[in-house]
Amino acid sequence: MVLAIRDEFWDKGYAATSMDDLLRVSGLGKGSLYGAFGDKRNLFLRVLRDYDDANLLMLRERLLSAARGIDLVREFVLGPTDDPTGATARRGCLLANSNAELATSTPDVAAEARRSYDAITTILTAALKRAQREGDLDPDADATETARAVLAAQLGLIALGRTGMDIDVLITVAQSALARLLPTSTH
Repeated sequence: MVLAIRDEFWDKGYAATSMDDLLRVSGLGKGSLYGAFGDKRNLFLRVLRDYDDANLLMLRERLLSAARGIDLVREFVLGPTDDPTGATARRGCLLANSNAELATSTPDVAAEARRSYDAITTILTAALKRAQREGDLDPDADATETARAVLAAQLGLIALGRTGMDIDVLITVAQSALARLLPTSTH
């Protein structure tokens, strides 16, 4: 049920998702939905937080299981291009979509985005420091600043993907960004 609610917000955006939509996809009555989650805003914030927490857990687990630190970073940037049909790229990321739609008018969404993006930066920084130790990244590169640039590149790819950009072009853009952001050791 919560996944169906999440998907409704993800596919339509917050403003375009009506309470009737949420009642329909959840299968709950109005009283039950309000009783369980409060209002639409609180329901949305819970769904967004759950989405972010699941993604952060997956990213942390992937860092632990990655053969090399640089692999996680590459997968992170290339993630929006994983689906050869381009459907995933066009759908975007619930957090990025919500941040673009609501951050300036809804402080709670901006705060959630900052929380999640800070956590992603921390995970990417750990991956990049590991990549430096493994000889896959210039040891003089600032891992935290590189992590922020990698996050910005991925968010840019998400925004471009939402426009319906051809998936092959999007892949080329992602690979070009990675080549520039992840210099190998010069020593």
